[in-house]
Amino acid sequence: MKTSAVGLTTLLSILILAACGQVQTESTSSSSQTSATSQSLTSSTSSSESSQSSQTKSSSQPDVSIEFLNAQKKAQTYSDTMHMSKKGLYKQLTSQYGEKFSPEAANFAISHISVDYNQNALEKAKTYQSQMAMSIEKIKTQLTSDYGEGFTQAEADFAVTTYQNRLQLGNHTLILTI
Repeated sequence: MKTSAVGLTTLLSILILAACGQVQTESTSSSSQTSATSQSLTSSTSSSESSQSSQTKSSSQPDVSIEFLNAQKKAQTYSDTMHMSKKGLYKQLTSQYGEKFSPEAANFAISHISVDYNQNALEKAKTYQSQMAMSIEKIKTQLTSDYGEGFTQAEADFAVTTYQNRLQLGNHTLILTI
């Protein structure tokens, strides 16, 4: 019974340390099951730490705060899934109704994500046309408006022109003009 209690205490200690990210390899003379669990937790923590250090390195900043890294993750997600503009990302990251990151964290995040704002504008234009049946002029206004998407005029022009060219190249007889 005492051996089971010691083994359980050791296992709980390892789990608590793992949750804090401070697991260290310990060699114990207790059961091989506890040893295997310890090795498993150590290796998963090591790969987690390795993943975190590669994220920090990819940001090209040696000591990046967790706030900045979290803002970067959020910015990438918003860009990839909602196809937001640079201005839209900044507003979402700093808004009191959005993510509430500091302006510094938002600027860092926007500067350290992989994004093609022209492509994001094109995706938004396609959505507005297909789901809301907007005119080209209305799409351009929506893409560039401060109350809309906040894309630059150049990004909106690219989106509309590219969308029109794709319609003309496809089997569509509808030709839209700017």
